[in-house]
Amino acid sequence: MKKQELKNLSKDQLREKLAELTAQYHKLSFAHGVTNLENPLQIRTMRREIARINTFLSAN
Repeated sequence: MKKQELKNLSKDQLREKLAELTAQYHKLSFAHGVTNLENPLQIRTMRREIARINTFLSAN
C-alpha cells in the first residue's frame, strides 16, 4: 500500500490490515523454510509493509 492509502484508513482498519499482513507473513516465512518460494522478495516487501503500518499506528 502507498503512504497516501494508509493515511485514509482509520485505526481499526489499520489494525485489521496489520493482522492480515502478519498472518500472511508468517505463512510465507514458513513456506520459505520448507521449500523455496517463487519470489522470495515477497517476504521483504511484506515485512516493510508491516513496519509502515506500525509506524502509522504509533504516529496517530
